[in-house]
Amino acid sequence: MNAAIDAVRVAGTRDGPVPVVVLSVEDAEDVVPIFIGFEEAMAIARGLDAEDIGRPLTHDLLLDVVEELGGRVTQVVVSAVEDGTYIADLHVATPRDDVVVDARPSDSLALAARTNAPIEISTAVFEDSRRDAGEFAELDDIREVTEYA
Repeated sequence: MNAAIDAVRVAGTRDGPVPVVVLSVEDAEDVVPIFIGFEEAMAIARGLDAEDIGRPLTHDLLLDVVEELGGRVTQVVVSAVEDGTYIADLHVATPRDDVVVDARPSDSLALAARTNAPIEISTAVFEDSRRDAGEFAELDDIREVTEYA
């Protein structure tokens, strides 16, 4: 299923604030929320904003290395949920072959945000994780509660 990063927000929980990346799915009203860490959320937001802070941060560095070696990120697939942990596949075209790298969704989405690579969600992940978009619409954007540092 074709997806896109709809928002990076902060949800209040009984344990305190928790960042969530909200993925919208083409032709669906529901969304898929993936709860992540603050650093990962900021990395995705920076990628969406195409913000250059001077020196490359981890995701910028990884992308620079991939591109210097002649590769490019071609797709991100959120492929499974195992014991509450989301699994993603990072697809990279290299001069030798196309490869699929096991990756955290947050890292993969941070790279997709920087490259405009297509994002897909497996039907099983969507069906298991779908939530009403309204649950996340009123949450604060990560950029409003955390300063870029």
